[in-house]
Amino acid sequence: MSRRFALATAIVLLAFAVPAGAQTNAAAKPATQAPSAASPTPASKAATEDPNYVIGPQDVLDINVWKESELTRSVPVRPDGKISLPLLNDVQAAGLTPTKLAEEITTSLKKFVTDPQVTVIVTVINSQRVYILGEVNRAGAYPLLPGMTVLQALSSSGGFSQFANVKKIYVLRTEEGKSEKYPFNYKDVIAGRHAEENIVLKAGDTVVVP
Repeated sequence: MSRRFALATAIVLLAFAVPAGAQTNAAAKPATQAPSAASPTPASKAATEDPNYVIGPQDVLDINVWKESELTRSVPVRPDGKISLPLLNDVQAAGLTPTKLAEEITTSLKKFVTDPQVTVIVTVINSQRVYILGEVNRAGAYPLLPGMTVLQALSSSGGFSQFANVKKIYVLRTEEGKSEKYPFNYKDVIAGRHAEENIVLKAGDTVVVP
């Protein structure tokens, strides 16, 4: 009886042991690794790919100097049109394209750095704005995004008020001292008619919803 009891006990103990294959599964499943501190950070996304874009006050720029981490940084363009950089102090940025600004910084850094390689990316556009006025829920100034149309601008304004005359919307634009008025019939455009009225906006344009 003692031998049978001992055998039964052994069987019970084996039944509560680690299930077969558990160690195999644990070994097959790779351990989760923490991200490496040396992993490269994602590249900054440009707000515009237009090489002719002219930098303005309140824009935000990424200045990258290759292999010079202390000189690489994100900087806002001050209201006076300048940015502040190590070694160079104040640098004029407003009025220049990103490529031209990179050339100016490269030339200035040659006094301090051997063969500097500089890139400039506009990451936030704040200097170029359009204005939406009248019978909309959120009238005001809005950043002008590349290729922004009248319809896209209106989508930022929170919709029309109950009194809006959406057939009589117009865009006011001043060029060379002359004011031009461009009609925009919202109902026609969203119905696929008169697509030519959905013009691409320029900095300073005012969309009026009567």
